[in-house]
Amino acid sequence: MWFYSLFGLLIAADSSLPALEPLSNTLTPPDLRVFLAAPPPIDIPSCPCEQFYVSPQLAANRRPLLTASRLAGGAYLRMLYADGTSFVVDRAGANVWAASPAGTLEDTATYLLGPVLAYVLRLRGHLSLHASAVRVGDCALALVGPQGAGKSTTAAAFAQLGNAILTDDTAVVVEQAGGFMVRPGNPLVRLWDDSVTCLFGTPEALPRLTPTWDKRYLDLRGNSYRFETLTLPLAVIYLLGARAGRGMGTNIVPVSGSAALMALVANTTSNHLLDGDMRARELERVGLLANQVTLRHVTPADDPANVRQLCEAILEDFALVNAPNGRVAADV
Repeated sequence: MWFYSLFGLLIAADSSLPALEPLSNTLTPPDLRVFLAAPPPIDIPSCPCEQFYVSPQLAANRRPLLTASRLAGGAYLRMLYADGTSFVVDRAGANVWAASPAGTLEDTATYLLGPVLAYVLRLRGHLSLHASAVRVGDCALALVGPQGAGKSTTAAAFAQLGNAILTDDTAVVVEQAGGFMVRPGNPLVRLWDDSVTCLFGTPEALPRLTPTWDKRYLDLRGNSYRFETLTLPLAVIYLLGARAGRGMGTNIVPVSGSAALMALVANTTSNHLLDGDMRARELERVGLLANQVTLRHVTPADDPANVRQLCEAILEDFALVNAPNGRVAADV
């Protein structure tokens, strides 16, 4: 078995997982076991199956990007992707079985360490946001937003400026010591070709995530970049919105009350897979987060190439919000 630490979980896998550094040894029982070379303990073709989610988005082969089903009366959940890769997760979020008839280990790991693990975290009661997180001083700021909002691009630009990155795309937020903390995630920032070109001049500046995927990745453990391995207090959440009109600069304004609550609910991970009880718990946790952590809405300048200016604007706002009495003044 290979052991890894990710999002505060100790993971034991029966195969080496790409992009993660295994722990040298551990005597602690794992929180999650991942089986890449063994079948699940149920016979899927003969098992009672309730299909409850079909993605409206289709892949190039005209299959839904994701189909989710409950197996054995809800004891297991199956996530089937358009390329045939599938995962079976037990109800406790303690075991995951993967099957990839046509893909590579890198393909399987990309699903596993992304949406599958995000769902496992939800099963285990963790609040998980579609967000990247950046260390500033002794705390963290989170960049929240839907797909295409620029979270990863902005996080990579922060890395270029010398800031340590805690996580990209998925941020696990936990209550601790009377506040909310962000746990470190995967030490990679995943980027589309246009983002790599914007930041590094050419798509070939970074390697592909897998031989069959279009995305590339920035490894935070090499060169001059920094990956933060500590769990840090979450100070401010920045909600990335649509770009400003022609000629307009970056604008940052406070968000509070029901608007803050709805913005956070819309940006939790795997919310399309939650049942009623999980949704109720989520709403309670998100309400506490919205009440305790400052939320700011960002309208980036109209020029997408000026992402470093966006980072500088966020850092300037962050300093004002976290100055003595700054949080109160910023929300008035």
